Amino acid sequence: MKKIFTILFISIISINLYAEDRYNRSTKNGVVVSTSFYASEVGAKILRDGGNATDATVATAFALAVTWPAAGNIGGGGFLIYHGINGENTSFDFREKAPLAAHKTMYLDKNGELIKNSNHLGLRSVGVPGSVAGLWDFHQKYGNLSWEKCLKPAIELAENGFPLTAALHRHIHKGKVSRLIKEYPSTRNIFLNESGKIISEGEIWIQKDLAQTLKRIQSKGKSGFYKGETAKILSKLMAKNGGIITKKDLNKYRAVERPVLTGNYKNYQILGMPAPSSGGTAIIEMLNMLETFELDEEKASARNTHIYTEVMRRAFADRAKYLGDPDFNPYLPLLKLLSKEHAKKLLQSYSPNRASISDSSTFNDYPESTETTHLSVIDAAGNAVSLTTTLENSYGCGIVAEGLGFFLNDEMGDFNPVPGVTNSKGQIGTKANLIQAEKRMLSSMSPIIILKDNQLFLVIGSPGGRTIINTVLQVILNIIEFDMTLAEAIESPRMHHQWLPDLTRLEKDYLSPESLERYHQYGHKTSVRGRYSQGRAMGILIDEKGMRHGAADHRSSDGAAVAE
Repeated sequence: MKKIFTILFISIISINLYAEDRYNRSTKNGVVVSTSFYASEVGAKILRDGGNATDATVATAFALAVTWPAAGNIGGGGFLIYHGINGENTSFDFREKAPLAAHKTMYLDKNGELIKNSNHLGLRSVGVPGSVAGLWDFHQKYGNLSWEKCLKPAIELAENGFPLTAALHRHIHKGKVSRLIKEYPSTRNIFLNESGKIISEGEIWIQKDLAQTLKRIQSKGKSGFYKGETAKILSKLMAKNGGIITKKDLNKYRAVERPVLTGNYKNYQILGMPAPSSGGTAIIEMLNMLETFELDEEKASARNTHIYTEVMRRAFADRAKYLGDPDFNPYLPLLKLLSKEHAKKLLQSYSPNRASISDSSTFNDYPESTETTHLSVIDAAGNAVSLTTTLENSYGCGIVAEGLGFFLNDEMGDFNPVPGVTNSKGQIGTKANLIQAEKRMLSSMSPIIILKDNQLFLVIGSPGGRTIINTVLQVILNIIEFDMTLAEAIESPRMHHQWLPDLTRLEKDYLSPESLERYHQYGHKTSVRGRYSQGRAMGILIDEKGMRHGAADHRSSDGAAVAE
């Protein structure tokens, strides 16, 4: 085995021996937090080898494509926020785009009805991938080590293999993946061992095709994905099987560097992701509203939960009405949405004793999957990255192109599928996020960086579809308002409301029986789900002494914070 694999394997054994500690790390140096301990170790080693936060982010993200293929990817897209020690703040948007042949009624039947699951299944659900372009552009501007060195660990993990974890074993042998490997031979093939059987827990999982794809990216940069052999195989797959992505679509794809959104909450500065991510806008908007309240000392009181619900309701209604790809939405009222005045106006209809009504009829003009992944990185110098990436549904559309070894996304399902139809079940039909060629679909991904008195304080994000926004919000509030440690803030039970459907979802034990009864008296409807069912937050907090505390969510079975 090559040296890097030996190092990784020894580290993994150590992590497993002390599994109760792997979720939390404190250090004066750099730290990487992700949903895969293999990937976190890759990023931390890059830091040890002289890489900066950018290098570690790139290496970790590509390693996740190998070790957490349900959401880590090169066939999907995402967003990242960068904060430099020199005070520079920026973001990279590498969200997928609709193919050139896409149009706003492409998933409707002759009666104008949505063809069930047509925007989430099959090759017509695939958006033009953006991950490789975004990571390449980010590295070209801010990287320190060579691109080749940053790709090397992921290639070696794919080529030499790694012991299959219990969590990956469950994914492969149960639920969606067990169906996919029956339906798609090319998908089944990547999970086979040398005996031709589906790999089992503890076996070394080798992904030769993915290794070759990564080598082309390593040697040719983003051109190794959007041109040449990979583009040829991918476009042929589409042409033969009803997909609409062509070589021209791949050649035309570009990631976009965008100015970060900025907001203030008390003496904290919020750096958020701009549209087509809705997370930055919604979180700043909600914090603006929350700043007007004096919250109860008890975090999960009925009153606090009522306030959170009403704030979430209003922000998600604005999300549905206004947000989409800014390059196709010139009338996006961003300054208005982020203003303190707008927050006060939204709260004019707030009642301290009664739930508001989520009314879809006020809109004339599809729920997102929960399978996303987030990583947070800080290097010894203090440069920081918050990155969230996704395939949409777990393992995307479930299709692996023969010879390429990676899963394709089903992100076209994040567009509003039926123009003009917004209903109480949660389907949105507003204009800002209708399907259009080369348009980026709206997302709830919410990478966030927070400064305190202009000094780096918190790097945070989470997967979870539309719940991402509220998960990140609650981690922030747990720290700032309720004086929790980062680990406590991440582990604490969560709640979620998204305007439509008009239902508050509570993790088990979020409210006491007495508080739940009081909350119902306000007029709120609830459903209770598993204790560890909302999100998998990954964060880093910098305390007043300069210590960096990394914490991975226990909701992620393979998660880990690894120090430099």
